Amino acid sequence: MISRIFFAILLVASVAFILQQGPALVQQSSSTTEPSAAGHRLAESLQAKLDHIQQNAERPHPDQAPTVMTEEEVNDYIASGRIVLPQGVKKLRMEGRSGVVTAFLNVDFDEIRGGQKSANPLLSVFSGRHDVRVEANAAGNGGQGKVSVREVSIDGFNVPRMALEYFVSKYVTPKYPNVGIDSQFQLPDKVDLATVGYHKLTVTQK
Repeated sequence: MISRIFFAILLVASVAFILQQGPALVQQSSSTTEPSAAGHRLAESLQAKLDHIQQNAERPHPDQAPTVMTEEEVNDYIASGRIVLPQGVKKLRMEGRSGVVTAFLNVDFDEIRGGQKSANPLLSVFSGRHDVRVEANAAGNGGQGKVSVREVSIDGFNVPRMALEYFVSKYVTPKYPNVGIDSQFQLPDKVDLATVGYHKLTVTQK
């Protein structure tokens, strides 16, 4: 069963995003779950693939034919309102290339910090609402997923590594204990391989 979430404020990777979302993340409001006139057909296509992954995992010997999910499907799934974004994240779009995921977010850092103030200069950049770009290595092999953040920029300016690590440890990891700058996790639903390619994610179950 697709039952866990690996989806943090500054660490967004399609491997984890697609494979570790759970039913609790699907909004129940009819205004967001029912297709519009335009249909969000790509979102429906992705949902069918997610259902297949879940059903395939219930087999004693899963079909090992790869399941390919496109970048367009993922972004339409997000745009359709089916995913509850983490607190403070207002918008999200993702791009993939060989082994690398880039996430483009609009983030309200004050909301993430819950109104907490800090005199630490390392946190001064994490205030207000801004456009954020996160680039991360992402892959899954042998049933284990790995995500490592390469760089983060806010409004086009790179965030110093030390400042990013401090922010994540103070505001992200307490909410998502298994999440950090470098993270490793068990892939669900008998997924053995998860490969990020150019504008697509391919998963194989075993």
